Amino acid sequence: MAATQTYVLAGKPSTKITKMPQAVLNKEHKMKVPYKLKQGQSRIFHELPSGLNMEVIYQKGVRTKTLDEKLLNPPPLVFVHGSFHAAWCWAEHWLPFFAQNGFDSYALSLLGQGESDAPDGPVAGSLQTHAADIADFIKNQTALSPVLIGHSFGGLIVQYYIASLEKDFSGNLAGAVLVCSVPPTGNSGLVWRYLFTKPVAAFKVTMSLAAKAFQTSLPLCKETFFSREMEDHLVLRYQELMTESSRMPLFDLRKLNASLPVASVPNLSTRVLVMGASDDFIVDAKGLEETGSFYGVQPVCVEGVAHDMMLDSSWNKGAELILSWIQNSDGKI
Repeated sequence: MAATQTYVLAGKPSTKITKMPQAVLNKEHKMKVPYKLKQGQSRIFHELPSGLNMEVIYQKGVRTKTLDEKLLNPPPLVFVHGSFHAAWCWAEHWLPFFAQNGFDSYALSLLGQGESDAPDGPVAGSLQTHAADIADFIKNQTALSPVLIGHSFGGLIVQYYIASLEKDFSGNLAGAVLVCSVPPTGNSGLVWRYLFTKPVAAFKVTMSLAAKAFQTSLPLCKETFFSREMEDHLVLRYQELMTESSRMPLFDLRKLNASLPVASVPNLSTRVLVMGASDDFIVDAKGLEETGSFYGVQPVCVEGVAHDMMLDSSWNKGAELILSWIQNSDGKI
């Protein structure tokens, strides 16, 4: 029998609801190099309306009197990965960090990625289907409005979620964080800028991502995702996990680009934090500025980290920035 989960309802500290994970707690591994969970983490499978199961790595927040004084009702955090990643990329460092700071934390594996089921067809889905899957999880498995955190192409999915919130989805957000996110116009602008200003880098990015050379070249994997300080043995471990994480592409890129830009939302009520990395090999400074301008916020560039901010050697820098942003939100979160 699946284990139960207990949530506290917003505004009613004494009222509790108990929800059952909508699928079994353990299944046969789909990844040939499975990710070993850390202490305090559990893996559940959320059953979507399609009948497919989505992997969720969960870590319950640790509550203390000091933390309660900082944030009375801490929102749950829901993490969305990008291409060639899965829920494990958040479970390595950021889930333990935020759980220790009192936040119930959920890392999702999108369909066709990690230990999640794969849909029929050549690609895992679209902005619309991935956002709808996230919305179904939030609606059924979180009792408080969450902060939704997306990385790279996962950030683009979060942007679509925000744009669709009022017309398509019933689940409100306490906030959204875009980490080294693909801009709202997609990655075509990034590609063209690299071609004209950094042709060598453009060739490397194309080889690394489009041709998947990062899977076989340790130096290229390191240059694409991590900072120079990252130890090679860690890069090798993450390279193996990334190679196994994506059984099919997240999107059909032609259809994706045709559906962009993401729709703007006048008078957006959701607070958005846009953050990038000074050593990002994929999303450049102009891409970061574009996303910040789109949401009318000043983007924050974290120094000394690369594209995979949550896995890099200085992973704590980004985590601490998000924590500070949530805790100093003037009561809006």
